[in-house]
Amino acid sequence: MSEDPDLQAQRIARQSLDRDDATGWFENLYSAASDGTAVIPWDRGFANPLLTEWFEASGPDGSGKSAVVIGAGTGWDAELVADHGYQTTAFDISPTAVETARRNHPDSQAQYVVANLLDQPAEWHHAFDLVIEIYTVQALPISLQAAAVQKVGELVAPGGTLVVIASPRADGQPDDEIEGPPWPLTRGTVESFASAPDLRLISLDQVPAPTDPTAFRWRAEFLRD
Repeated sequence: MSEDPDLQAQRIARQSLDRDDATGWFENLYSAASDGTAVIPWDRGFANPLLTEWFEASGPDGSGKSAVVIGAGTGWDAELVADHGYQTTAFDISPTAVETARRNHPDSQAQYVVANLLDQPAEWHHAFDLVIEIYTVQALPISLQAAAVQKVGELVAPGGTLVVIASPRADGQPDDEIEGPPWPLTRGTVESFASAPDLRLISLDQVPAPTDPTAFRWRAEFLRD
């Protein structure tokens, strides 16, 4: 397959966006990958190293606690979370992604479900002790990001933690200069996760990207009081 996976994902996304369908491209991409005609550019066959580092540094004990992984894809991040003892729900808007995750991890302790971040089940409101958001908000057009940020914050239970990992862009860069996906997040957008009631920013750093030490990623941690 000669086409660059990132360009391929952008092409598939553009076909959906041209139909005013901001999220349909996820299923189209995962379906094409399942057929062997595309590659998921963010699927490396293991959990995001920046999330792994966070677990190693924080050492959380998930026993008796719940977690949710947003945009679970093929499941590697969810498996890491579940391995730390959390009762883990992992969701994706793409049915094919969920099917692939279940197939990849047949003995998983995580529960993989189809759901839409922007229209999530009411019972998930303030329900999770740990919320993992990696690259999902930035995969949505900038016009939807504020709503997505709000929905992410609504998942965090009192006393719960939110971890956000995202690609950065400069605060002063105009929106119309960004040809996504992805649509990387400004510092202000990352900080806006704390605009939800009682959710406060604990740390926000730019760290080297797992696959390219010359590039950087946001890694932020929030706590709901």
